[in-house]
Amino acid sequence: MNIRRVTAIAACATLALGLAACGGDSGTGTDGANGEADPRANQMYTWVSNESDREQWETFIAGVQEGGDSEFDITLDGPSFQEYWTLVKTRMAASDAPCIITTQAARAQELGSLLSPLDDLAKDAGLDLSQYNEAMMQGLTVDGTIRAIPYDAEPMLLFFNKEMFEAAGLELPGADYSREQFLSDAKALTKDDKYGFAVSADIGYPPLALSFANGVGPTKDGELNLTDPALIEDVQWTMDLVNKEQVAAAPNPGDTDEIGRQAFMAGNVGMFIDGPWFYSTYQEGSDFEVGIAAPPSDDGTPGGMIQGSGFGVADSCPDKAAAFENIVKMTTPDVVAYVGANRGTVPSIESAIDGWAEGKPEADVEVVKALLASGQPLVTTPTWNQVVTQFAQYSSDGYRGNKTAEDILTQIAQGVG
Repeated sequence: MNIRRVTAIAACATLALGLAACGGDSGTGTDGANGEADPRANQMYTWVSNESDREQWETFIAGVQEGGDSEFDITLDGPSFQEYWTLVKTRMAASDAPCIITTQAARAQELGSLLSPLDDLAKDAGLDLSQYNEAMMQGLTVDGTIRAIPYDAEPMLLFFNKEMFEAAGLELPGADYSREQFLSDAKALTKDDKYGFAVSADIGYPPLALSFANGVGPTKDGELNLTDPALIEDVQWTMDLVNKEQVAAAPNPGDTDEIGRQAFMAGNVGMFIDGPWFYSTYQEGSDFEVGIAAPPSDDGTPGGMIQGSGFGVADSCPDKAAAFENIVKMTTPDVVAYVGANRGTVPSIESAIDGWAEGKPEADVEVVKALLASGQPLVTTPTWNQVVTQFAQYSSDGYRGNKTAEDILTQIAQGVG
């Protein structure tokens, strides 16, 4: 999950990439041979696309410090989110590779060989793994073992422009939202050079978010299942929103979710599916009141695609216990609640949800809770990056009606193997 936040938190005086966050040796890493601090156990390799990403990680450090461990410190380094999934494999092969790395649950299978199993470390540390969101724990499990501790559990949401809905005389959607009602609303909002909805070329924005609302995912028993008739039907329904129903503009090949996001915030689109990690961005960056609803399903009941990320220990780490101790500190109920309150991420621990909910409308909180209760994790395969890349390349033809969803998904399935 890429996290791009605008809200900043001063976790410490300075935090330069590749440098100690606040100077000096810190954390808990020790070299078993001489007892001195092992810097690799206190280093994390992650995605740092921009200042907002860096502030995201600073907030975890700040949360531990605010909890009483004022000396806690983690050194950060990493490329952009887009580059991370390729470069992390090279970085972890180096002799000085950091001990802590991040992964999305959706990419855990892809990075499985880089991540050390954590089950025994958790047992030795007395960490109760059952406190974390079940869907996220499933997503972060590779070959039967936990490979990362989740810090968030984020169901995809339907963001909507309340002013556009009210001006059109429409009832505001909530946790129960049917596809029939969604399509009716989208058509009513599509007028005056504005669209009711926005799509991108990305498979997750919104094809998978919409298929998950019906309980349909892209894998089965650990294997790609792209030619599943139910998935094909759902993806075709999404593409028909453009070429048949004309309630959204067709994306160009490779168009990212950022295009739809900006169109929504500019007031040119009535609805857009996105992650809750953008909740604060929408609320603070839009000139209108923003609401959230569950992505529409056939029967109107909520069903979520839960995404999120976690901290893992590199398999090459020389002091896995020390690195894991640092991870435990960053994923306590208090810390994930602190991050949720300050950055908008939905915590991976149910008891910490109140931190995220603080100051938010009750209706929004209920939508998120409903989706967390019914949601399923996006579980992928080691070849998922190829699926994402190829779908972004070919989906534009589907949205324009030049190819069917079956054509595209079959082509990708055959190409990926």
